[in-house]
Amino acid sequence: MPNIFDAIPGTLEAEIFDRLVDSEGVTVERIVSRGHTSPESGWYDQPHNEWVMVLRGEAVLEFVDGRSLTLRAGDYLTLPAHQKHKVAWTKPDCDTVWLAVHY
Repeated sequence: MPNIFDAIPGTLEAEIFDRLVDSEGVTVERIVSRGHTSPESGWYDQPHNEWVMVLRGEAVLEFVDGRSLTLRAGDYLTLPAHQKHKVAWTKPDCDTVWLAVHY
């Protein structure tokens, strides 16, 4: 049986994005970060809503209006469509495992 914490490589050159469910109108993915951040070049501006939860690790999300939000294991939030945001920081010495639902 699959486990959300399985198959995480020892070395992560880049974040991992694994689609767990992909159906009409809903995508569920696992994201694994280890010290990774969003590209400096811009903001995520997604055409759909996203519910995201940190299952393990820590992260800081930054918003275009200057707010930042620290997420720890168990924290979750909904990002409405077109809410510009980026990942400003993830814990560098452990995996930050996210569960994201795009709808």
